[in-house]
Amino acid sequence: MPAPSIRTDHLVYAVPDLAAAVERIAAEWGVRPAIGGQHPYGTHNALLALGPHTYLEIIAPDPAQPDPPLGRAFGMDDHPSQTQLVTWAAATVDLDATRAAALAQGYDAGDVMEGSRLRPDGVKIAWRSTRLVPVERGWPPPGDGLLPFLIEWGAGTPHPSTTSPGGCTLVSLRAEHPNPAAIRQMLAALGLDIAVNVGPAPALFAVIETPNGEKMLA
Repeated sequence: MPAPSIRTDHLVYAVPDLAAAVERIAAEWGVRPAIGGQHPYGTHNALLALGPHTYLEIIAPDPAQPDPPLGRAFGMDDHPSQTQLVTWAAATVDLDATRAAALAQGYDAGDVMEGSRLRPDGVKIAWRSTRLVPVERGWPPPGDGLLPFLIEWGAGTPHPSTTSPGGCTLVSLRAEHPNPAAIRQMLAALGLDIAVNVGPAPALFAVIETPNGEKMLA
């Protein structure tokens, strides 16, 4: 059986201060990200739609929550001042089948975990996703953050792109890595194809069309 098709779901942009990042992006892009809510592991986020099925997640440590025992995701505790496009997510309608198909091609997408958060209006957003690397092993995962984690949205959960401020569009997503061939091979196992070029260090670059012109996130 062929693997289920997957697509770019969202970009993850880590910042040290959520309110400051929202103000900066609103001023520079001409669209204000909407507060998404709190995650039960020490972070909170704000969101912008980047198309009908894609969005930007701006994520930061949540000062209203205690430090989680195993640390925050995406290496935020190790790099508290980082402002960086740290990874991305690819959506699938059958997470288990997609993960199994990738594993058959030699790529382990990670263990499956349950996730959820409450929107400010009280609506629960639920999903299942792969964990790129066990938290206790730190960051980055295999692929140095250039490989997406997989996500399957819960039945009845409204996709964040449909409830977030619009006006922006993801134009392109590319990566750089000292060994691009290895990254391309892992992406191919997932059935994904983004440009991966030679670069001095692992990095993601997204071009986004905004009301104030094209902007780059890296």
